[in-house]
Amino acid sequence: MYKLILVDDEEEVRKGILKKIQWEQYGFQLIGEAENGREALEIAEKVTPDVVITDIKMPFMDGLQLSEVLKKRFPNIKIIILTGFDEFEYAHRAVNLNVIEYALKPVSSKDLIEILLKAKTQIDEELSKKADMDDLKEHYVKSLPILKEKFFTSLITSKMPKEEIQEKSINYNVCLDGKAFVVAVISMDQGDIYYSKKTEYAKTLELIKFAVFNIATEILSKYNMDNVFMYNDQVILISNYSEEDRIAISNKILPILEEIRQNIKRCLMLTVTIGLGTIFSDVSLISDSYENAMSALDYRLIIGNDRTIWIEDIEPSSKDKIVFDEIMEHDLSSAIKVGTEEEINDILDKMFDKLLAVKVPFKDYQIYLLEMLTTILKVAKNSNVDLVNVFGENYNLFVELYEFNDLNRVRKWFKDISLRIWTYIIADRQDTCKLLVQKAEDYISRYYSDSEITINKLCNYLHISPTYFSFIFKRETEMTFVNYLTQIRMDMSKELLRTTNMKSSAIAKYVGYSEPNYFSYCFKKYFGVSPSEYRNSL
Repeated sequence: MYKLILVDDEEEVRKGILKKIQWEQYGFQLIGEAENGREALEIAEKVTPDVVITDIKMPFMDGLQLSEVLKKRFPNIKIIILTGFDEFEYAHRAVNLNVIEYALKPVSSKDLIEILLKAKTQIDEELSKKADMDDLKEHYVKSLPILKEKFFTSLITSKMPKEEIQEKSINYNVCLDGKAFVVAVISMDQGDIYYSKKTEYAKTLELIKFAVFNIATEILSKYNMDNVFMYNDQVILISNYSEEDRIAISNKILPILEEIRQNIKRCLMLTVTIGLGTIFSDVSLISDSYENAMSALDYRLIIGNDRTIWIEDIEPSSKDKIVFDEIMEHDLSSAIKVGTEEEINDILDKMFDKLLAVKVPFKDYQIYLLEMLTTILKVAKNSNVDLVNVFGENYNLFVELYEFNDLNRVRKWFKDISLRIWTYIIADRQDTCKLLVQKAEDYISRYYSDSEITINKLCNYLHISPTYFSFIFKRETEMTFVNYLTQIRMDMSKELLRTTNMKSSAIAKYVGYSEPNYFSYCFKKYFGVSPSEYRNSL
């Protein structure tokens, strides 16, 4: 039952309304009557009604004043205004005060029941939506640990754009702020798990994994390090720091990892080896740090188990890496295919700035540049660019690339070849569009007299989609297909009216209108006069 208050300063009116309706039959419980707005407000403060039926004119506080206060204090209450004929327009001009209906007094029981049922439907829907939202929130809270773990897994197994990482970090309450990021992998030494007779934990592999994870989590929580999860039977830690100094960071993280390793050995009587990856200043390179941490674990074969191995101790050159990844390939390809000259220059500047910011072996520079050049040539091939036409018969871009010894000159060269390919693609696309529009115009000129001609028929003939055709046709002709067809038909009908004695109905059929009356309507709308008026004016 939804709670309801009836407010009217005339007792006779109130009693009349009360007798008219069997409230409970329609899902309402009358919990109070009031003679004015103040009295109604006191009742509402005590019982919080779902619906208030109120007159407008009342002493002390009228119906609109009451509605305004109720809206502020109880925004979900539905209000039904009862008003006399002379107050009706005034009531409708009032601002939105949660009023769902205005009823003229005296209101019939039938009208009031309809209004009440409308209010009940609204409240039912709102409560249903709220319940659905509450269920969704509860499900989200329960699913959050799983979502966080999936997010962490995505960070170490794939390249994610910074914007996506930041957005998901906020959604999943994960802290990834900072200037430096590094991944550690805690891996159980399998020999201890399967062959140790010293510990009861060896009975169950799952229990051992849980115990390792639990010890690591407890120790890391002391240092406010929460980005820890399981992946492929290993414990993964993603650490972030507000500083960029590698030595300072390693001096912080290595003792913590050693504490974890020693506690696992002491408590579980088994050993683990921990691999620590490269420290990166870009959050989107967390997956690279993970790969390097896994590479560090590979050195167990050489230097043994039961230790923490930092990849930068074993492979000093790995601290600076330059990788032309899928995101870069996509951005460069997209800029050349559908971007602007400014976008092409910007993306190439970012790539070369990244190249200049690191110190890597010369072969790494060459691989990076070769991958960039390969991407550009793939775009040209997929766009049917005639490279001989663009660069000349004796072009060999790979040979030219190896002749440079200055990265800034290479940057200028990359911009030049990218813009030349881009210019060719743009020109070819424009020529193709013009040819399509010309074919469309020829088709319309031949078949405008067919009353069944449609844009879909035309697009089937041209072998393109209606959406794309509409875009290029309007861009080239500054007219829609329908407007262009109408212009052709109107111009031809005007010519026939001027040069022949054909009847208007015959002309209508000739230019593609199956209904003469509709032809006359279109003709007058287009030229401002009817076909007969036009012919008579000649």
